[in-house]
Amino acid sequence: MNMKALIVEKPNVAVVKNVPIPQCRADEIRIKVAASGICGTDIHIYRGEYLGSYPIIPGHEFSGVVDAVGEDVTRFKKGDRVAVEPNISCSNCDSCFSNRQNFCRNWEGIGVTRSGGMAEYAVVPENAAFSIGSLDFFQGAFMEPLSCVLHGVQKARVRLGDNILIMGAGPIGILLLKTVLAQGAAEVTQLDKNRSRLELAKKSGASATETDLTNLSNEQFDMVIDATGVPFLMEKSIDLVRKGGTLLWFAVPSREAKVTIPAFTFFEKGLHIVSSYTSVRNSIQAIRSLQSKRIDVTDLISHRLPLEQFTQGIETIERSEEGVLKVLITFEDTKE
Repeated sequence: MNMKALIVEKPNVAVVKNVPIPQCRADEIRIKVAASGICGTDIHIYRGEYLGSYPIIPGHEFSGVVDAVGEDVTRFKKGDRVAVEPNISCSNCDSCFSNRQNFCRNWEGIGVTRSGGMAEYAVVPENAAFSIGSLDFFQGAFMEPLSCVLHGVQKARVRLGDNILIMGAGPIGILLLKTVLAQGAAEVTQLDKNRSRLELAKKSGASATETDLTNLSNEQFDMVIDATGVPFLMEKSIDLVRKGGTLLWFAVPSREAKVTIPAFTFFEKGLHIVSSYTSVRNSIQAIRSLQSKRIDVTDLISHRLPLEQFTQGIETIERSEEGVLKVLITFEDTKE
């Protein structure tokens, strides 16, 4: 039997094809995909800018229903509702032994180096799937990006009462806002040129919003988080953070991007600069945060498109028009 799948054949070329439905190995489950989010990484893969092997079925932020299980699978049965943690580590290299599975020397990524969720069905290892219970599929598709946000915020060590600036108010910027507030931040300012995104930031708890960087004062914030990947803003964050403060550079910049750090300023201010790469088993935390509604993502979904409109979804995101947030690819025949 065949299924529809979106295949990126090479940079800037993506087509929907009928391909054989994948079969499970002994330790794998097959998922009938319900919702699959378009992430910045998917855009980089489509544009030929980041990781990925071709041809590839992208999609690493997805949820759905277990359709089949391998003979060695014990945690799931047909009909279970699940979301996917796409990072597959070998558990047998120095990074894995040091609990740095996100830097596994034999790393594989669902939707990056092996087939992902931009298809009617996807096969994943049992240990890459997590039950979402009664959580709806659209929220379940946020498990992976939220797990990355949780990892970054925990690395940055947000403290009770912190005054924080978040640069960028896209889906990840808003997730960062919701997470630092849940961690006890007292005041959060959100910076973006898109006014509709800033309106959502205010509704989500931001104390203040700004469209103009010049309205912000140097050394105003305990922590500055970059959710843009724009080198100029990353450099500016060094001025905006207080002495002894923390910078969390979270977004994915282009491979060619360069950031100039004034060495004496870095020394004089005693800064803690943190970068964050994917996540390390934060999926359970993400699911619990979603299920408890401590982190609510329903207002982050702006578009739900069929598989055939994958490239239109990417173009919609790239244009950064008013009202554009998370774009989900959905499959009509999967019921909530």
